[in-house]
Amino acid sequence: MSTKFSRRNALKMGLGAGLGATTALYAPAVLSSDAPVIRYLGTAVNMGDEIEKKLFEDTGIKVQYISKTTDEVTKSVLTQPNSFDIVDSEYFSLPKLVPSGNILGMDTTRIKEWDNVTSIFTKGITPGGKKVGLQGTAPSKVMYLTGATSGEFADDATQYATLIPTVYNADTLGIRPDLIDGPITSWADLMRPEFKGKAATLNIPSIGIMDAAMVVEAMGEYTYPDKGNMTKAEIDLTMKIFTEAKKAGHFRAFWSDFNESVNLMASGEVVIQSMWSPAITAVKAQGKPCIYQPLKEGYRAWAAGFALPKTTKGKQADVVYEFINWYLSGWVGAYLNRQGYYSAVLSTAKEYMSENEWGFWMEGKPATEDILSPSGAKLGSVGEVRDGGSYEDRMGGVACWNATMDENKYMVRKWNEMVAA
Repeated sequence: MSTKFSRRNALKMGLGAGLGATTALYAPAVLSSDAPVIRYLGTAVNMGDEIEKKLFEDTGIKVQYISKTTDEVTKSVLTQPNSFDIVDSEYFSLPKLVPSGNILGMDTTRIKEWDNVTSIFTKGITPGGKKVGLQGTAPSKVMYLTGATSGEFADDATQYATLIPTVYNADTLGIRPDLIDGPITSWADLMRPEFKGKAATLNIPSIGIMDAAMVVEAMGEYTYPDKGNMTKAEIDLTMKIFTEAKKAGHFRAFWSDFNESVNLMASGEVVIQSMWSPAITAVKAQGKPCIYQPLKEGYRAWAAGFALPKTTKGKQADVVYEFINWYLSGWVGAYLNRQGYYSAVLSTAKEYMSENEWGFWMEGKPATEDILSPSGAKLGSVGEVRDGGSYEDRMGGVACWNATMDENKYMVRKWNEMVAA
């Protein structure tokens, strides 16, 4: 998420393509020679070759990528708001972006499926009524602005959203069950002595610190009032524990690239580590057993969405809203769900998934047919269930969200010192 190689690689590898025959919801807007182009700023997490192709087939819209790391995306919004037509950002970046006034409040009356956006974003609860953890930058805490050009978050629902949500997930540890003795039930298991030299975590400070906090809390070392907004003393405590483990040779690697995390696990060099859902899929596609392990303390979640810069107006804004409405109309949602992500509008995505796929990915039901990756690789056999179970169980088990801390600069410095120790 903080590197442009991250989840886009998963999409380009074909882990989310191949949805079968569908009916286009939109007629092509124009001929290709006159195709409107959207300058798309982001890490390209939520796009891929198949999505781009389908977008053009259905709408005639083309995308010009401005792919940058998460921190570079934030910098571009703050310093060059006229350089893009749409920004794909994560909710944890909003405390930096919104006060600048450089992103417009997204007019929810122009979003066809707004009333069907999952209540996790709008109310902080699952569709089934489970309360979602609010530590960190939970989307429901930063969902609305007080006005179209406001630089302030609203306490209650308004017409203007900060981001139109697109994709999100509940992240946890990935394990190689064939190379591990005994059950893995806790974030604290990442630090078990028998995993010395075979454990890894991700080297993206703003995300890695949250995983580290989940570990520290699970070990019983400290209970954070808010893992997503630590004091300097709490950062020091967290990094002290991880620095000691680093110096003792506990960690085989600190990865910052999707492919690196896949290779570490597929090779068996690492048997337990922080992972992203499509990386689990990629390891399985190589024929290696890999589990996205549910843990008793819950998940660390993240979420992303689209916004317009204050400079996008008129016809170009119309094109961007058309793109967003297409994105939420179901095809892309199903594409994302098949990778183990979750789509913002579940009802439209369901229309593009088979009963078996929906049951497996979303309802925690045993597969009635083999679960295949879009490239045809077998991911699950008849009778298997998704790691962590249903949407309600996984998202209802979220403990915290990725966040930008008040002491972010200090945290990054201390994290980098730990990695270099």
